[in-house]
Amino acid sequence: MFNLKDSGKRSARPLFWLRVMALLLVAVLPVFIWTAASLNTLSVPSFQRVRATYATSEAVLLDRHNEVLHEFRVDSRGRRLKWVGLEEISPALQAAVISAEDKRFYQHRGVDWKALGGVLLGRLSSRSLRGASTITMQLVSKLTPELQPRVSHRSLWQKWKQVRAARSLEETWSKTEILEAYLNLVTFRGELQGIASASRGLFGKRPDGLNDCESMILASLVRAPSASIGQVAERADKLSKAMNLQLSYATVLSKTEEALSGPYGIEPEIALAPHVYRRLLAAAHNSGKRPRALQVMCTLDQRLQRFASETLGQHILSIRERNVHDGAVLVVDNASGEVLAYVGNVGDRASAPYVDGTQARRQAGSILKPFLYALAFDGLLLTPASLLEDAPLDVPAVNGIYRPENYDKEFHGVVTARMALASSLNIPAVKVLNLVGVEAFVQKLSDLGFESLQSADFYGPSLALGSADVTLWELVNAYRALANGGIWSPLHLTFDGESHLTGQRLLSAESAFIVSDILSDRESRSETFNLESPLSTRFWTGVKTGTSKDMRDNWCVGFSDHYTVAVWVGNFSGEPMWNVSGITGAAPVWIDIMNWLHRELRSRAPIPPKGVVARQTEFSSFGRRYSEWFLKGTETSQVVPASSPTNFKIVYPASGTIIALDPDIPEDQQKLFFEADPKDSSLRWRLDGEDIGTAGSVLLWGPQSGKHVLELMDTTTQALDSVSFEVRGNLRALSDGLRRNASHDQTELPGVHNPKVLKEAD
Repeated sequence: MFNLKDSGKRSARPLFWLRVMALLLVAVLPVFIWTAASLNTLSVPSFQRVRATYATSEAVLLDRHNEVLHEFRVDSRGRRLKWVGLEEISPALQAAVISAEDKRFYQHRGVDWKALGGVLLGRLSSRSLRGASTITMQLVSKLTPELQPRVSHRSLWQKWKQVRAARSLEETWSKTEILEAYLNLVTFRGELQGIASASRGLFGKRPDGLNDCESMILASLVRAPSASIGQVAERADKLSKAMNLQLSYATVLSKTEEALSGPYGIEPEIALAPHVYRRLLAAAHNSGKRPRALQVMCTLDQRLQRFASETLGQHILSIRERNVHDGAVLVVDNASGEVLAYVGNVGDRASAPYVDGTQARRQAGSILKPFLYALAFDGLLLTPASLLEDAPLDVPAVNGIYRPENYDKEFHGVVTARMALASSLNIPAVKVLNLVGVEAFVQKLSDLGFESLQSADFYGPSLALGSADVTLWELVNAYRALANGGIWSPLHLTFDGESHLTGQRLLSAESAFIVSDILSDRESRSETFNLESPLSTRFWTGVKTGTSKDMRDNWCVGFSDHYTVAVWVGNFSGEPMWNVSGITGAAPVWIDIMNWLHRELRSRAPIPPKGVVARQTEFSSFGRRYSEWFLKGTETSQVVPASSPTNFKIVYPASGTIIALDPDIPEDQQKLFFEADPKDSSLRWRLDGEDIGTAGSVLLWGPQSGKHVLELMDTTTQALDSVSFEVRGNLRALSDGLRRNASHDQTELPGVHNPKVLKEAD
């Protein structure tokens, strides 16, 4: 028969001896560990070294004053934000982690012998060893790769070494340092490493703002970062009850679901210069630099960058109803070429946030005119006092008649070169280009840093009004050359240790001074822009606006004696704006930034170079006298328009025009008109040597195929002006030939019924 009493005694004996063995093991374990571990002492780094070598996953762009401009992730292995001190971490989170991971953290010296004994006893009963690790022991395991478990659990030998390393760490580190390092290095969820990334990634706040419920959830994640939402909520609920917190399970579950159910994202705390980051930090990262070394200081000024970005964004918002969605700003220091503000677009409000408006190629409009006039002054082809006629003009081009118009759709008659440039008149600019030559102008623009120009034949006379594509980066530096007396040097975004105070002379000091003086002349500008406008500053500045064809681009670029500011507004999509001029588009942003820059700084007019002289000059055409600047040797005290009959000219057709007859219209219904300026009934038209009528009004003529010479004759039968033109009768053959030879992407065909007319803005 089976003896139950004896059986119970026999079954109790193994358990009794098991406990005795465990107690003996616990008693001798400290001595054994100390002796065994001393045979292979691990090197424990200092707190200062751990913090100094901490590597974030973020790259940081710093401004010229060492202020953070932009943060951006560059390490895909984990998300680690900047190290946070213990004083920046919520006390609720600190208490929750200690309660969950190491209740006697502040009492032990690295090893909780009581907890370790209980765990060893549990290990003999095939239970887990997890609960034996103190915060200090967990920390040394993160700091020492040798202590990382090779399988799911550490070996007993690794555990002994971990205990000894923890004891050693406690001898050199304070409890505050241990807890701070632990909270910055522990993984909370997925790739979120450290309390800074966990707090912002899961709850969208800094660690110092964590409340009790959020702290319970984060503390529960430390033990099992990949646990399910339900498991995390249950652990957080138990932890809150153990800490006697008044949190309901429903509240904890709701907050856990909110934090863990969807994808998390960490928005950068500051993102003021995304395009500069891409130019500088992305290049540094691709070069193989370690993430923690990815701190780059640039030339930008954070305060100015923020102001420029906010000013541009607010203005774009105010004119959005005019179909304006994008803009860009550049501010540079004249002397050094350092870029102080770089706003590639208006951020999230932009139609294409990733497009860099400072580098995008857009049509220039009238913004290139100052360099055309500077070239004419340097070539002694014009002076600021030279007279130019602002009257209708037809210029033959390879694909039709080029007919420039002024922005205000009006003609101003005889004007000085000063007024023509200051008021941005188009017809005089085309005439100046004819004097200078398209090829010479293209070469000068290329020298000034405009890198994507086509050949002179590609542009023709339209280049005077800005048919070239340019970037804001190129424009701001070309205008900076004017501000620097004709000296050009590259712009730069970093402090590379090289001197940028010297450069290449591309314009004479004399022409740069005269053009700058014209661009600052409020009175001469008033013909188009009025005396009071966003171009008028309370301190000295030179400024120019430009608007491209169909109002697709609007520019304002200007300079003081210290800074050059360039602004572009438009649409990255290429859509035209609605009723936006230089005054209402880019100029308001320009003047706000200029006023901010000079809120405590004066701007003085440039000192005249030795090669210019001032002369009181009388203009009989205007009945007035004023002081004008001249290059030495070109000065004059009186300017008088050329006398008749040299003022008489043929307005239409322009010399070299090719007229195409339309085969779908009867020839007797097709007419070509001849027009002279001024109209005078005493003058006569002579075509191919035959008198065909008076020039007192527009004369209609039935076109005949062939080449013709038209002359404007005075009463003495002397030719005052003459042009050559050609009439062709096969429209299809003409159109095919023009398409083969055209250098512009335009499809209109020249002809009396459809002349090619290009309307340029200011």
